[in-house]
Amino acid sequence: MKLDILVMAAHPDDAEMSCGGTMAIAVEKGRKVGIVDFTKGELGTRGTPEIRAAEATAACKILNISVRENMGFRDGFFKNDEEHQMKLIRVIRRYQPDIVLANAIEDRHPDHGKGAALALDACFLSGLRMIKTYEDDGILQTTWRPKFLYHYIQDRYIKPDLVVDISKYWDLKEASIRAYKSQFHDPNSTEPESYLTSPEFLDFLKARAQEMGHSIGARFGEGFTKTKMLGVKDLFDLI
Repeated sequence: MKLDILVMAAHPDDAEMSCGGTMAIAVEKGRKVGIVDFTKGELGTRGTPEIRAAEATAACKILNISVRENMGFRDGFFKNDEEHQMKLIRVIRRYQPDIVLANAIEDRHPDHGKGAALALDACFLSGLRMIKTYEDDGILQTTWRPKFLYHYIQDRYIKPDLVVDISKYWDLKEASIRAYKSQFHDPNSTEPESYLTSPEFLDFLKARAQEMGHSIGARFGEGFTKTKMLGVKDLFDLI
């Protein structure tokens, strides 16, 4: 399946929290969107890998995501090295996305910055014909380099290079986030509290989206940083 957008995420729920609205917009326009999670989030304070997987499936149904897979990298300990790059190159070549959305270039969780660097390097290397990769059935994959790579913004504020207006899609984005019931505030939970489980955390996510939206005169927005210079053919392409 060729994808228009492939979202790379260090953990299940990174994609929904950071670019759920952008994914929803693309899907509504008939574009195919997929997600590849690097880890199962097994180091999370709450939940289990099995619970997180079920929650990820529920979130995908809400956003109508075309495909989602998990790389099974070690939460907290995966690296941007040849072994991990080669595995990710296979995914990029399998789905041939035009656009990749990846983790924040730096953030509170070290996996996010590592995930950003891994995505950047794998996207470049995927276009080199001398690197050979194969599908599970042994068929040689063709080279593929995404046209654009953007990094979404997560916990720590980073000044965006572009902001997507998600005003019409905030409710859908929030619903996809709340699909991860084990990870956010639940007054009935007996599991330990964490940074994400305070009632204020979802308020923070909403405030961040309002802040990004405000910067472009919209109610809600999602910000991204670029890896190369952006260009338009007409100044009226900008809002």
